Amino acid sequence: MDEAGGDGLVLIGGSWREPATGETLPVENPSTGAWFARIARGTRPDIDDAVAAARAALDGAWGRLAATDRGRLLDRLGRLVAANADALARLEARDVGKPLAQARADVAACARYCEYYGGAADKVHGTTIPYQPGYTVVCLREPHGVTGHIIPWNYPLQIIGRSVCAALAMGNAVVLKPGEHASLTALAIGRLACEAGFPPGALNIVPGLGEEAGAALAAHPGIDHLSFTGSRAVGIQVQTAAARTITPVTLELGGKSPQILFADADLEAALPFLVNAAVQNAGQTCSAGSRLLVEASIHDRVVAAVAARIAAVTVGPAETDPAVGPLITAAEAARVRGVVARARADGLTVAAEARLAADLPAAGHYVAPVLLTEVPSNHQVAQQEIFGPVLSVIRFADGNEDAAVALANGTDYGLVAGVWTRDGGRQLRLARAVRAGQVFVNTYGAGGGVELPFGGVKQSGYGREKGFEALYGFSVVKTIALRH
Repeated sequence: MDEAGGDGLVLIGGSWREPATGETLPVENPSTGAWFARIARGTRPDIDDAVAAARAALDGAWGRLAATDRGRLLDRLGRLVAANADALARLEARDVGKPLAQARADVAACARYCEYYGGAADKVHGTTIPYQPGYTVVCLREPHGVTGHIIPWNYPLQIIGRSVCAALAMGNAVVLKPGEHASLTALAIGRLACEAGFPPGALNIVPGLGEEAGAALAAHPGIDHLSFTGSRAVGIQVQTAAARTITPVTLELGGKSPQILFADADLEAALPFLVNAAVQNAGQTCSAGSRLLVEASIHDRVVAAVAARIAAVTVGPAETDPAVGPLITAAEAARVRGVVARARADGLTVAAEARLAADLPAAGHYVAPVLLTEVPSNHQVAQQEIFGPVLSVIRFADGNEDAAVALANGTDYGLVAGVWTRDGGRQLRLARAVRAGQVFVNTYGAGGGVELPFGGVKQSGYGREKGFEALYGFSVVKTIALRH
């Protein structure tokens, strides 16, 4: 597979072609600030053609495939992803700016999603309902039809796996609009899908700007279901557009996830998770554990231990495989630096800050990971998703579970939470009381968890992807009542 990436084309109906405008967009390497490829600038006509191609696939070869055969195609795609793992990882690292180790983990996760949903494709069973005498009632699960997928730039391979693969497993035909800042591995997956033998139109990919291609997809009357991962502000726009065509939407809109650390926790076991959950992918992670809630009696000891780890974090170009790479754009890096500057101006304590090496590329988008302490629970850094490597520490009174829960639930978000304690009863109480789509006890993230349903509550969105639950989300129940 070519590691160079984009060639300015869209994938529609099994064919690679120029976008309707003939225009392209430059692709920047966040580690250096240099352009190294171009992607198509897809617009409404391309989305129209992609939706039409997907509909034709449903009416043709793709729609006639048995579930077992869909599964075999997905499994074949997963094998191709694994066979091209090194090239895909290097492309993802260069395009997103993430360290090579993280990029390799993302490739492995994408291959696993293909494998998982390939194996699950023929295992979504219907039900029968005991009804009145003389009736047999059957409930079937059928694909929505044409599904639209608008994915962000921070984890392209993983989100393609959890979203697109699940939709294909259920028999939907897909139109994918990848994030304009990182489309290259999505396009590479498109080429591998063609190689795997997916029928033309089963998977269509239209890169472009969110306000052009993304908006056209969200509002398209030919879309039967939308999946969107991204910011709350854009999620509202997507939901509003979809409402006009009565299109159901799965929304994953980020979070402000807490990690709750009690005095009886195994601190040495927790420390790597506490730091990594905040700085992984330069903090550009919807489920980042960006709030550390610490029981007062261990607050100072925890701050000292976390500060030492933050100060030792290495920051550098993606290909050197540091702990933390650059942010995606210069604008994002400037925004995060501004958040930290305001926190300093407001008197928050900077307990630790990683040191940027002097020889970093001058045009790269680097931000030093920061640990903030004595953070008021109502401050911006404790309430708003920063999407950068900033960890805030908030203390709560000794033994006060209610106070810990109130802090954990005290934001508009509810995506993920972590609870660290050896007390079994407390583990269950806190896991039930915290409002989040996922709660991890004495761990965080659980290694990605392909099998674990993922999604949020409150303003983190609704609907679930990942795991078997995603197959239900990408299908609709049909009830058939037979009188005999």
